[in-house]
Amino acid sequence: MVEQLTLGIIIVAALADSINPCVFGVLIFLLAYMTAIYKNKKKMLLAALIYVSAVYITYFLIGMGIFTLTYTAGMAKYFYWFAAIIAILAGLFEVKDYFWYGKGFSLQIIPGGVMRLKSYIRVLKNVSNKHPTLSFLIAFLIGVFVVFVELPCTGAPYLVILGLLSSGDYYAGIPLLLLYNLIFILPLFIIIGLVYAGKTSRALEKWRKKYRGLMRMLIGLFLIALGAYMVWAVI
Repeated sequence: MVEQLTLGIIIVAALADSINPCVFGVLIFLLAYMTAIYKNKKKMLLAALIYVSAVYITYFLIGMGIFTLTYTAGMAKYFYWFAAIIAILAGLFEVKDYFWYGKGFSLQIIPGGVMRLKSYIRVLKNVSNKHPTLSFLIAFLIGVFVVFVELPCTGAPYLVILGLLSSGDYYAGIPLLLLYNLIFILPLFIIIGLVYAGKTSRALEKWRKKYRGLMRMLIGLFLIALGAYMVWAVI
């Protein structure tokens, strides 16, 4: 099965995962607060980069945990089929959101996640005033938290790649996971760079809302195609 996993599939899947409007929305939301909290743009940039680093590390470790479990437990075949089915179902929901965004069931962050995030931002603000250095640790912990609440919204492409990787060589899969996660965070660096250069969070959020349906459509079509390909490859 792993023979089907080309470098191109890794790159496209990671890009599909990275353009998810959930990921963009949370980062833009955070940057709006970070810009207000950190009056110094360099401190805001550092906090944002620490946040993205936390996203990278956490997302990678979650993938490694699933990858290691399925590989060592001998569940690769079952997990492969599970990932293929999830890809097709998630893809259909994503395409649905292009036509009826937010109507009915949608892939979204865990309910209550935004409210909890706001409370953590208040902690970040309070800590930044009293202990500026400690605030960077809070930014890292927020990044860890965000990954977990975003998983229902962003995890389908990652799950598919893990399903494919679990059928191959374990040690060969680790650098591919590292690459996947690197590509996943690249658009986040672009958004941070735009805010640092003076682009307002409000303008970025307006852009996100304008194109979120299209982003969902592209992700959905990719997931359906990849899930169908996985099924075709083993029948």
